[in-house]
Amino acid sequence: MIVDTSAFTAILRGESEATDFALRVRTASRKLFPAPIYVESCFVAAKDRGVEAIDAVDSLIRRLELEIVPFTPDMARVAVNAFMQYGKGRGHKAQLNFGDCMAYAASKVEMMPLLFKGDDFRLTDVEAAI
Repeated sequence: MIVDTSAFTAILRGESEATDFALRVRTASRKLFPAPIYVESCFVAAKDRGVEAIDAVDSLIRRLELEIVPFTPDMARVAVNAFMQYGKGRGHKAQLNFGDCMAYAASKVEMMPLLFKGDDFRLTDVEAAI
């Protein structure tokens, strides 16, 4: 499973989906957290709660046993293609942002379902983990 910023942040914030998302992550045989998604999650957490929130991000990564993985050249190409097809301003209803394209690409290249919150990815051809 690839974990998107939206799902990770929902767990971190204790949102209504947090328990379900955390259970899905914990029971997945493999759970990947691409490096750009880690960075985006840190940015979101710092915006919410300040710099000290980065420790909370790292702690949650350890508790969920997420594997931070590099973003490969193949993923970069898929992310560009995702933007061209589904990106903001491209005319598609999904309107994926930069981080969304990173998560989409990791899911496609690794051939793993994507755990996310919201409806944007449902408008693409990515395999949902929920």
